[in-house]
Amino acid sequence: MGRILVMYHSNTDCTAQMAKHIAEGARQIPGHEVRLKSCDEAEHADVLWCDAIACGTPTNLGGIAWRMKKWWDEFAADNWGKCDGKLCTVFSSQGGHGGGAEMSCQAMANVLLNFGFLFFGVTDYIGKINTCHYGAVVAKQPRNEVDRLCCQRLGLRMAEWTAVYVDGRKTLHPQLTTKAEERAAESASKQEEAPPSHAVHVTVT
Repeated sequence: MGRILVMYHSNTDCTAQMAKHIAEGARQIPGHEVRLKSCDEAEHADVLWCDAIACGTPTNLGGIAWRMKKWWDEFAADNWGKCDGKLCTVFSSQGGHGGGAEMSCQAMANVLLNFGFLFFGVTDYIGKINTCHYGAVVAKQPRNEVDRLCCQRLGLRMAEWTAVYVDGRKTLHPQLTTKAEERAAESASKQEEAPPSHAVHVTVT
């Protein structure tokens, strides 16, 4: 059974709401234990316990919230070298579109990479123009269905990779599950949109 931690800092509840949706996505894969904690609640033992972590921060001046950075600074003192090989992903809320959330995601990822976490990207598109290449990002709170689905997809993908690489459940590889389902749905949609073919009968005399 995989162990997943969703840890976040939230000043205005926006990042906290993202975290809840990410935890929901992670729980779509049966057999995992998922913990959801703010960085005020999380203990160092929670990170040592988990196989995979989704770490979320609000975007503060294009970077990580100071409380989240402080948490990892303090964690480093006694736990350096104890996280190598754990999986990780990140998420961030921002004040508005273009507010720097992807920069914050990369900054958060840099912190985790220093500890030896293995970071993954997400190639999926949610709707036609939303994706989670660097992590899930929203403007303020996840206020619409696409925002919520982006967060849930990030959690689901983390749970899929945990199942594959920690539990050895190769049949849950995204290429065999969610991405295969998307390809099938896209193919069916194109067939429905295709104009009807008109047979031409030629008589040869």
